[in-house]
Amino acid sequence: MTTSELRRRLSTRDLVVAGLLFIGPLAPVGVFGVLDARSGGAVALVYVVATVAMGFTAWSYARMSAAVPRAGSVFAYASAGLGRAPGFLAGWMVMLDYLFIPSVAALFVGIATHSLLPQVPVWLATGVAIVVVTALNLSGVKVAALVGSVVLVVEVVLLAVFVVAALVVLVGEGPSRPWLSPLTGAAGFAPLAVLGAVSVAVLSFLGFDAIASFAEENTGSPRQVGRALLLCLALSGVLFVAQTYLASLLSPLTPQQLAQDPGAQESAFYDMLRAALGGWLMVAVTAVKAVAPAFSAMVAQAAVSRLLFGMARDGQLPASLGRVDRRTHVPRNATVLAAVVTLLVSVWAASAEDGLEVLSSMVTVGALSAFVLLHASVVGYFAVPGRDRRASTVVVPVLGGLVSVVVLATASGLALAVAAGWLVVGVLVHVLRGRRASGPG
Repeated sequence: MTTSELRRRLSTRDLVVAGLLFIGPLAPVGVFGVLDARSGGAVALVYVVATVAMGFTAWSYARMSAAVPRAGSVFAYASAGLGRAPGFLAGWMVMLDYLFIPSVAALFVGIATHSLLPQVPVWLATGVAIVVVTALNLSGVKVAALVGSVVLVVEVVLLAVFVVAALVVLVGEGPSRPWLSPLTGAAGFAPLAVLGAVSVAVLSFLGFDAIASFAEENTGSPRQVGRALLLCLALSGVLFVAQTYLASLLSPLTPQQLAQDPGAQESAFYDMLRAALGGWLMVAVTAVKAVAPAFSAMVAQAAVSRLLFGMARDGQLPASLGRVDRRTHVPRNATVLAAVVTLLVSVWAASAEDGLEVLSSMVTVGALSAFVLLHASVVGYFAVPGRDRRASTVVVPVLGGLVSVVVLATASGLALAVAAGWLVVGVLVHVLRGRRASGPG
């Protein structure tokens, strides 16, 4: 094994595929009803605004990935722009996102499998999903990218089928709501309601930033990662706007009805499919939504292994995590550690009543906290004399940081408590490691 080299084998297409797999082209399906009720029917507009809002974060990632083309993502960027201590805390907070999102995704697979095959326990199906994605990641980035590409094609084809079927119904039978209502609202434009819904919609994009974790494995220039990030965000935005626009026009329930019946919000997209397009498409979407999270977990696990690798190589974590397998050029120890943690957390969550809620809270606050430190690192890095000191290097990250803070402020009390607890643990770990490194006296 070597201690510091990752092989450059990922093209722009591979990076974009990884980002889209992590996000999931069908991500709005689960939150469509919530957004429809909150925004007064302007779901498509909500995703337009959310895409623009996340564009600030994508811009900051693009700038820093070109300036600091290293594995470790926001850890590497905050270390370069703010210093070692803030860099460690940035890596520690984003670890909540990268380390536990595979657990959330695998748990989704376990729940869906159990619903289809009740004799299979949730924890068992969840564990099998983790074992499979770990084996793919240990096989090398090209193998994982190839399998991921196939899964992504299936998701995109299914989405295309939905779009075509929806257009046929709309042309033949007309919409249930006014044609422009997904952009203006079903009963008039309500700006505050739209902005409130945006705070939920931006969570659909969490994961595209994982592309930055592969900064030492791309085959192009340092700017390739940034281009892939921006392209992934743009494609996701287009897919999200298109599917929610059509779903809004076909929804059998009004936003007011959904607002009065929170229980109907969770199944609103599926109810729309059943009522407007037939049960066959609902079954197909359900099946894909049951399998696809496993491959989101695959990308997330690969991303966190690069984060652990980068932090270990920089002396912030045990050196054994900074080793790369000579044959596959994968950070094997980091990948195995991520898999073990994911497995333990997932099995616990599968048996706990509030397991999914707790994990989701951890992922959300981890990502948003890391985004705040990312934007701060852009300002800190480019403020140094001799570097690019254009106004955009301050204005864009400040706007992006404000968006992240606002969304973070709307998080649940549980999410904020989890974030605070995790941050305290991170500070203690950093202090203890610093004392150990300095030695006695």
